[in-house]
Amino acid sequence: MDPEDLLRNFYAAFNERDLTTLLNLLAPDVEWPDQLEGGTLHGVEEVEEYWRQQWKLTNTRLELIHVVMDPNGHAVATVKETSRERNADILSETQVRHQWEFANGLVKRLRILP
Repeated sequence: MDPEDLLRNFYAAFNERDLTTLLNLLAPDVEWPDQLEGGTLHGVEEVEEYWRQQWKLTNTRLELIHVVMDPNGHAVATVKETSRERNADILSETQVRHQWEFANGLVKRLRILP
């Protein structure tokens, strides 16, 4: 699967809260930014727990706008991020950039770019 297809599948699964598909797209030693408490999460189990906690607090939707490959072979995705409180009030709506690194066709690392 090419990086753009993988990311389209990832964002669709995230928006559907399809945890099984999401976890199957992650490398066992994935590194993931912890936007709730800061720092970096390591491994599929930590990311799974993070998503479960995140989804209890907010309803975030990620819409892929486009993907380009950077000179290092990483995918940089421009994404519209809409976060809502559980009562549906919008907390934020912004455009963000995600840098994705892959290993063996799986997500190895996500970084949120400034």
